[in-house]
This record gives sequence, C-alpha cells and structure tokens, in this order.
Amino acid sequence: MRPVSGKNDSGVKFKALSELSNGVYIHIPFCIKKCLYCDFLSVPYNDLLARAYTDALCKELILKKDIAGQLKTVYIGGGTPSILSEECFRQLFKCLKENFKFSDSPEITVEANPGTVDKSKIDTMLSLGVNRLSIGVQSFNDNELKTLGRIHTSDEALKAIETIKDSGINNFSIDLIYGIQGQTLDSWKKTISKVFELSPAHISSYELTLEEGTPLYKMIKSEETNPSSPPFAKGGMGGFLANIKMPAEELILDMYNYAIEHLTSKGYEHYEISNFALHGFRCLHNLNYWSRGEYIGAGAGAHSFIRGSRSKNTDDIRRYIKDLNKGIIPEAESVEIKCGEAIKEFIFLNLRKTEGISLAKAEALGLDMPGVCMGLIEEGYLEIKGDYLRLSRKGLVISNSVIVRLFEGLGLD
Repeated sequence: MRPVSGKNDSGVKFKALSELSNGVYIHIPFCIKKCLYCDFLSVPYNDLLARAYTDALCKELILKKDIAGQLKTVYIGGGTPSILSEECFRQLFKCLKENFKFSDSPEITVEANPGTVDKSKIDTMLSLGVNRLSIGVQSFNDNELKTLGRIHTSDEALKAIETIKDSGINNFSIDLIYGIQGQTLDSWKKTISKVFELSPAHISSYELTLEEGTPLYKMIKSEETNPSSPPFAKGGMGGFLANIKMPAEELILDMYNYAIEHLTSKGYEHYEISNFALHGFRCLHNLNYWSRGEYIGAGAGAHSFIRGSRSKNTDDIRRYIKDLNKGIIPEAESVEIKCGEAIKEFIFLNLRKTEGISLAKAEALGLDMPGVCMGLIEEGYLEIKGDYLRLSRKGLVISNSVIVRLFEGLGLD
C-alpha cells in the first residue's frame, strides 16, 4: 500500500456519519476555585457574568440549530457546570427544548463537583431532562485531594454521591485520578474499593498529567530546581507539596493495571483506555467522539466538528459574550480536516476504544492494517480479534508510542 498524505492522494474521501450533528457539547467555564492541575478553560464564578454568559450560550445555540439533527446526546462540561444557578439551568434547557429536536431517549449529562450540588439543584436538573451526572471525585484520600487543590474532602464526596443516589439517579459516573504526588498503590486500592461500594454505572480513571502552565506544574518544577526556595520551604500549599515526588513510572503502571483487573473482575467493562462501565452504561457522547462522529460545541473555548472541519471558540469569555450580542459566532480558529489527517484521527480515536479498529472499515479506506501492523502484533502490542485490530493490554499502557509507529508504517508521520 502506498503512503497516504494530507493531499488526498489516496483517493479516499471521508464523509460525516450524518449530514447533521446529533450531539451537542456545552462548556460552562466557572469554578469556585481552579484546581492546581487543571488546564481547562475556567474562571472564578461570578453571578452577573454567569447570567450574561448563559444569555450568550443560548444565542450561540440558536445560531447553530440548523446544523443539528435529532440530538442523541447533550454533554454539559466545564469548569464546574453544577455551579450554575437553577435559574440559568432552566434558561439553558428552555433554549435547547425550543430550538432542537431530541431522539426518543437522549443521553443528557452534566458534570458536577462535590460541594456544588444539593437535592434542590439535582431535582431541578432531573425535571429538565438531565439523566446522567459525572462527578469529579478524583480520590477518596484527603491528602491526595489537597495535593490536587480540590476544594472538597472525601466525606463531602461521599455525601454528594449519596444525595445523587437518593434523588433516583442511577446513571452517574465517578472521575478518578492516579499518579498523584505522594500517592501509593495501597491508597489507590482503597479509592478503587470505595468507588465500587458506591456502585456507579460508569468510572473514568485518568493518569495525572503535569500540564505546562498549571500551578501544579510550576510548583513541582520549582521544587525540582530549588527545593529550599520559598514558598516550598515552609507553610502554604507549597510547604505541603515540598519533597513530594511524582510517582515512578512502574508504580503508575501498577495503578493502571490494578484498576483494569479489579474493575473488570467486578463486572465493569473496560471499553476505552480510561473508561469503565456496567452493561448498557457506556458514555454515548464520548463514544461519538471516539468514533469520529460530528458534534456541535457551544461556549467559550468549546470545540466543534462539523462537516469535516474542526473549529474552536475564543477562550476570552467577555469577547465571547460581546460577539454573540452582535450575532457573531466567536470562532477563534477553524481547519478543514484533509484526508491524511482524517485517517490519522480514524486510527487514533478508534484505538482508544478497547474493541479497536474495524478492519473492514480500514480496508474501505485503502488501509492494509494487518500488513502494516505485523511487527507490532508479533511484539504483542496489537492483536486481532474477529474483524477488529486492537491494542493488547501491553499496548494499552504505551498506546501513544504504538500509534506513532503505526503512523510511520502508513507513511503518515
């Protein structure tokens, strides 16, 4: 097979899964306090700004309604969406219901953090059609939560989840982080055990990544460079983090493997690199991303994938509001995904799913995956099961390296 380039020389043209987008992502960029590791767009909550932002969100959604089909998924992320007032939630859902058509049983998710949800707010969301919550717990160890800069304690997380369960929501997801400074395999096992006791329908387990520019990145790098310099020598969060090292790669690998082995043994399906679900509770919105489906993004910093082009809204919240008050979609960038990049996305995104890449679909795109991947298969990083090429357990832990080698083999590097 000849190499595939971004110049469309393979003769293959990617088409949208449908002419209209069936998913909407809505970004709420407000938090009580930004976590030390977070590089997502977020700012401190301000009621007046949140109301103006909600007005702007509705204007953007109306401007984009004609490119939406029947919505199968709505995902409201952040930030901390659950920090919004009940009034803002009602306004946002009124806009959605008046301007969009929904499938018979859409998945409607709201991200929430302990300390920002109570029974009244949950009941309001339920009354508006929300049927799935994603709870940012991250850990059930208070020292680890402090290291991450989370504002809640383990007990507060437990109370929030009990409130959610008492409200009748059985489709909720718990987010966890491993590879935290000072974290041990034993503390990770205790967090996993506590999560299982709570019986969530879905669990997301992510390795902590030090993102450049975040407070945690700066603190760790400063400590590595000069461990005795203020504010790390005494007091404050810096003092708490002093001499706490990033876990060794071997320990991080042990944590990842433990999560897979323990959760799958308890009936959770490991369906994506970082995600586990009970039968029937996969996150449909994220599955659309990983299947390279198109979607509409609304909100400051939100991404869209529409008619073969990926775009991103401005990160400037005040510009976002100002542009929409003028009837302008505040797009900061847009790029048409050419054939070579589309094929790379097809490979990368589908390999995130543990079922892998359909060989029939790959062949239809002119890709001889078994031929190109033979070396990686022989080395045990990839395997073929039925019609699917997928990462093995050995390959999952170094998925990025495996995918880079795949791109090289296909002439896509």
